[in-house]
Amino acid sequence: MQLEITGHHLEVTDSMSNYVREKADRLKRHFDQVMKIHFILEVNKQQHKAEATFHVNGNHMFAEAVAEDMYAAIDALTDKLDRQIVKHKEKTKDHHRQEAAQLVAAAEETD
Repeated sequence: MQLEITGHHLEVTDSMSNYVREKADRLKRHFDQVMKIHFILEVNKQQHKAEATFHVNGNHMFAEAVAEDMYAAIDALTDKLDRQIVKHKEKTKDHHRQEAAQLVAAAEETD
């Protein structure tokens, strides 16, 4: 997995970079086919914004979060990314095999 972290009007410190990497590892735990994630951390006056674009199996997904603290924005962003990845994983999952197994189990119970 490639991970890019950039800052707009902000110097990305080592602690911020490490924090983002920890959160990205959490995303990889749910879906290991994430190819590339690009995080952009931004500060506008009192508003801290974190946004990310990520690529999985030919799809591009985007999420952003705004908070008063950069770490809170990163947390909210990774929660959004996590929900999107789980939803994408459910869409790509083959449900027909599961339905067939349920029908077989139901037939066995009636016998």
